[in-house]
Amino acid sequence: MNTPPLLGFCARSGTGKTTLLTKLLPLLKAQSLRIGMIKHAHHQFDIDYPSKDSYELRKAGAQEMLVASRTRLALVRETPEAQAEPSLPELLKRLSLDELDLVLVEGFKWGDFPKIELHRPSLGQSLLHPEVPGVLAIATDEPLANSPALPQLNLNAPEAIADFVVQHFKLSVLIVPAKNQSPHS
Repeated sequence: MNTPPLLGFCARSGTGKTTLLTKLLPLLKAQSLRIGMIKHAHHQFDIDYPSKDSYELRKAGAQEMLVASRTRLALVRETPEAQAEPSLPELLKRLSLDELDLVLVEGFKWGDFPKIELHRPSLGQSLLHPEVPGVLAIATDEPLANSPALPQLNLNAPEAIADFVVQHFKLSVLIVPAKNQSPHS
């Protein structure tokens, strides 16, 4: 089975992990990369909502609720609150890894896998690196005063971060001609 590279994004709360990922994902997808995503939540969450059939059936007692259509499939599994947080390896087993080129992870910062740390000096918080393992670059919105010996990426330039990811993991991408260029020129 193909095991795609794993890349985490870690930062202190409020730094903009999800905001960056929502900009990064379309850029990677535009290069014909198939991306999986795992996001850790520290609280209960619903992916459906009251008045939707799937929500009502789950709330009525379904241990697992699978909703499927021609274009989407979602599985919600109820777990007891006393259960331990799921581990990243457990969650990875649930993805179709052989159909993905890269798996992005938001959260699980203490796991030992490659990560990009997001840092905004204006928030007045310290870097997670070097305490957090696996940080391979820091994406920041202004130059760092005491710069660690890691590549610094511009947090406000998601295109450059996408290029860094593709180059770092040596991902093969489809070269798409510019809109004003003929594919035969």
